[in-house]
Amino acid sequence: MPKQPPMKLDFETSVITGKGLSALAQGVEGWERRDCFGQLEDYLYSAERDRVCLVYGLRRTGKTTMLRQAIGRMAPEDFRRAAYIKARRSDTMAMVNRDLKKLFEAGFQYAFLDEATLMKDFIDSAALFSDVYAAMGMKIVLSGTDSLGFWLAMDQELYDRAKPIHTTFIPYREYSRLLGIDSIDEYIRYGGTLRAGETAFDDADANAQDASFRDNESTRRYIDTAICKNIQHSLACYEAGGHFRHLYSLYEAGELTSAINRIIEDMNHRFLISVLTEDFTSHDLRLTAANLRKERDPQKRTAILDTIDTEAVTRRLMELLDIRNQEEQSIGITQAHINEIKEYLTALELIVDCPIETTDPDAEPVEHILFTQPGMRYCQAQALVHSLMKDRTFSSLSEQEKSRVSERILEEVRGRMLEDIVLLETMKAADQNHYIFKLQFSAGEFDMVVYDKKENCCEIFEIKHSKEQVAGQYRHLIDKDKCRQAEARFGPIRGRYVLYRGEDFQAEQGVQYRNVENFLKKLPELEILHSPENEDPELRPVLGG
Repeated sequence: MPKQPPMKLDFETSVITGKGLSALAQGVEGWERRDCFGQLEDYLYSAERDRVCLVYGLRRTGKTTMLRQAIGRMAPEDFRRAAYIKARRSDTMAMVNRDLKKLFEAGFQYAFLDEATLMKDFIDSAALFSDVYAAMGMKIVLSGTDSLGFWLAMDQELYDRAKPIHTTFIPYREYSRLLGIDSIDEYIRYGGTLRAGETAFDDADANAQDASFRDNESTRRYIDTAICKNIQHSLACYEAGGHFRHLYSLYEAGELTSAINRIIEDMNHRFLISVLTEDFTSHDLRLTAANLRKERDPQKRTAILDTIDTEAVTRRLMELLDIRNQEEQSIGITQAHINEIKEYLTALELIVDCPIETTDPDAEPVEHILFTQPGMRYCQAQALVHSLMKDRTFSSLSEQEKSRVSERILEEVRGRMLEDIVLLETMKAADQNHYIFKLQFSAGEFDMVVYDKKENCCEIFEIKHSKEQVAGQYRHLIDKDKCRQAEARFGPIRGRYVLYRGEDFQAEQGVQYRNVENFLKKLPELEILHSPENEDPELRPVLGG
């Protein structure tokens, strides 16, 4: 890039141009780009005016990197007219306005404002960027972690004058390409972010407020339980804090963190009053205890979790996750609270509803909330295992027994999370002619159904975290009664599949095993399902045909 003469302008905010800007861009040279990166360049070099570009999402999803990459790919003449501003909590919109005016008068065309939502008056004054500077021909790119703040700004100040680029959702195929890691378990651990979740549960420095949320993004730790901070900061800055609605009582009492975390931890991810108001008990612990009692392998069968001090374990887990129990909760949780929390988590793109259907055509689909960042779930499971290790009863066991029980807990968590990942990513990849859902019967379920609305036929799936092929894995897929009920509502079944972590394999009765990692990496193309040399012509899948 060409050398820049020293800038003679005095700025009130942290403005980087010329040599400093070149150094900023060089730091990401050679890095892979997000799938949504093309949308950013389309905005920068389009002829449209009056609109700003919003690059927003949760932490560790590549927002700042995208800005630096866009700057680094600029032609010399565009680079000379570009400036990067790193907003600070002490900055105000008045300060940014004065600096942008200086940049415009000096001939600058491109302004990248990072961490814009740190400014307390950003949400209520965001129209300044579109109505003034974008209208004058400048390309304004705004980025920040408080994605709810951008959502609120788009609803009010910016309205239709913004081009949004969302970074929160990182599907497995993109994660694999960006980081060069092909393990679905690694994806679960990273949880849809570009950094691993924290596991230093006893590290006071790691858990300190200043260490977790300091401004230097390169050193900030990604805290899975910090979603509520996004909501609280955005609402506090919006209309001078006058838009908390029913959540104000929870916010004032310090209960908002508790409410959000209870929802995230819930096994079925459902927003029900009972989940928020009943005594907090780990669903992972209850389920694992039951499964270990009925383990088929006698060497692995154990009732050890029944002897664990579950009250102490639960108390320790709540301490780790900053969750208060019912006795400590001074404000009652109402349906209005639940509805508003759900609305904001949806706005953050943290949750998506992937419905559960039944064979009754008159029944309403059951809400089934999936998290786009599964690492939150896994982080809580790791906290549970860490807590178990400190329980007196558990500590008296042999290392082999402790390892066996701990791994079983995490295995079950990974299994449920894999189901959610496949459902979510297939649903997002499907076009308007395909409907993706889980189908439940009076007993048992199909983990995923792909219904072709145009052709009136479907494909049914079982999703397993295992690498092994076991006949019992697909018993529901070949259950004549279940298949008959499914076909009565969703048309002929054209394919039966088990998605798992092993090799592709043709099983009996037309059931096909497919590697789940390959399946996810091929999305949105679904032709991987089609295997002419192995399939039964009566069970031919139609999604990829």
